[in-house]
Amino acid sequence: SSQEQKEFGDSEAPQKAPIGRLFNLNKPEAPILLLAVIAAFVHGLLFPLFSIMMSGGIRTFYYPAHQLRKDSRFWALLCLLLAIISLIAIQLEFFLFGMAGGKLVERVRALSFQSIMHQEVAWFDDPSNSSGALGARLFIDALNIRRLVGDNLAILVQCTITLISGFAIAFASDWKLTLIVICVIPFLGLQNYIQVKFLKGFSEDAKVMYEDAGQVVAEAVGSIRTVASFCAEKRVITMYSKKCQATMKQGIRSGMVGGLGFSFSNLMLYLTYALCFYVGAQFVHDGKSTFKDVFRVRYTHLTCEVILFNDLTNRPGCLQVYFALVFTAFGISQTSAMASDSTKAQESTTSILAVIDRRSKINSTNDEGIKLEKVDGNIDFNHVSFKYPSRPDVQVFSDFTLGIPSGKTTALVGESGSGKSTVIALLERFYDPDSGTISLDGTELKNLTLSWLRDQMGLVSQEPVLFNDTIRANIAYGKRGEATEEEIITVAKAANAHEFISSLPQGYDTNVGERGTQLSGGQKQRVAIARAILKDPRVLLLDEATSALDAESERIVQDALDKIMVSRTTIVVAHRLSTIKGADTIAVIKDGSVAEKGKHESLMGIKGGVYASLVELHSKASAS
Repeated sequence: SSQEQKEFGDSEAPQKAPIGRLFNLNKPEAPILLLAVIAAFVHGLLFPLFSIMMSGGIRTFYYPAHQLRKDSRFWALLCLLLAIISLIAIQLEFFLFGMAGGKLVERVRALSFQSIMHQEVAWFDDPSNSSGALGARLFIDALNIRRLVGDNLAILVQCTITLISGFAIAFASDWKLTLIVICVIPFLGLQNYIQVKFLKGFSEDAKVMYEDAGQVVAEAVGSIRTVASFCAEKRVITMYSKKCQATMKQGIRSGMVGGLGFSFSNLMLYLTYALCFYVGAQFVHDGKSTFKDVFRVRYTHLTCEVILFNDLTNRPGCLQVYFALVFTAFGISQTSAMASDSTKAQESTTSILAVIDRRSKINSTNDEGIKLEKVDGNIDFNHVSFKYPSRPDVQVFSDFTLGIPSGKTTALVGESGSGKSTVIALLERFYDPDSGTISLDGTELKNLTLSWLRDQMGLVSQEPVLFNDTIRANIAYGKRGEATEEEIITVAKAANAHEFISSLPQGYDTNVGERGTQLSGGQKQRVAIARAILKDPRVLLLDEATSALDAESERIVQDALDKIMVSRTTIVVAHRLSTIKGADTIAVIKDGSVAEKGKHESLMGIKGGVYASLVELHSKASAS
């Protein structure tokens, strides 16, 4: 709905995108398209030229034997010439249009992915922008656009030339008969229009269904270990099958509509033939045709060779009109096959250009803003209110105020869902507060250059995200420029990771696998810490960095964290309260605001306090 689009921050709702936008994107391939159009022009002329050849060739059968042999060679050679031209023109036409379409798809996918990468996090919270849906959209939409600019554009240009040249030949031969036969064309146009309208709805629904099915595949493959551990393969397969059944039913309905449209276009094609025969016969009967004797002989089954010969050789107009219109109608009928693809392409163009054109509310590509010369690391939350765009009915923060001093460690504790991780999300500007301000060294975050701001912060989360690449490459992601081998080894040592990395057969060149599955939890976390250290951040954000580790791994990782926390402003989201007893400040979050704040000892001294209750509850849970 429009309200949902507003909540998720769509800067502009998808509009009907003109196909002309695609050709603007295809401008670099203009020379290729020009050659392709020339080839299509030649291809489009072949049918009408063949009509002239056919009408002329038939006449030769009524010539004397010596002239028949001579003229038959001429028409045979002409037919061979058309075949050779056809071979070259059609090959060039589809090759060049295909090349232009392929380059357009490459460009569209690159622009779409670039736009996706710069959207604010809130945009991805919308289920329609999930990883599976976006992956399917990039593939399906780009493929539909490729069909439009490739094969369909070739057919469109070819049929347009066939239409113009065919009618030109027909009008030149017998304009009266041509005008009568033309009355069929509006019905063919109406059929195509209705077919496109019907297919449009089917195309929109099918697109959503394919994206849903793609999402199931992405989630199942991405969580294959969880699926396997719960023996949930059949359940996932059933879920995917249901999604596919919906697309199958939609495909059947779409096929029925497409089949009706295509069969109707063929009906009109044969009606054109019939009309041409019938009207031609009437003209013959009424004496209005320049080819009267031929049609009189044809329809009365009279075989007067002399009359037939005289009329065929001297007045070929009616036969030429017939063949010109027959081949023109055949060419026009081909365009109905484009209805389904053109409808899909229109929807895909609208969808993918909406992604390309969308401007993120929190734009990381914008270099405007302030870059502080010196960062101390003082952070202030002032009367912040916030709700997640995906959950507008849940108030996370209400008048949230918290000061985080420079160079100190501040721990955030509270019940699950209290908003501890939201503090980090707001600091990284994954989201902006609904009201209130957040500042770094007295400057509001919104006024700082976003990319510079994020460079000042190093984030280590509970579930570290590693890319399917080498350990060296994953650590190097922490630095914008090229990281030297010395820098990578130095930060790995600081993160207590160098020893285990060196023990691996391929060392720093070891591939971590998809999402780091080739490493243990503790190893992944230490690589993530090394990556964060490489940024040399002034502010360190630890979002339950050790909560998912066993005791030994936690000890090693905590030692690494303790070393890098020195002299940095550090914000720790704590799950295990035992890890934050030494924090300079502990802030207890409850009901969207800071309920208590102080050191561990002072908070434990508050009788019936929130922190003391949490520690007691945690102690009981650990004991049991």
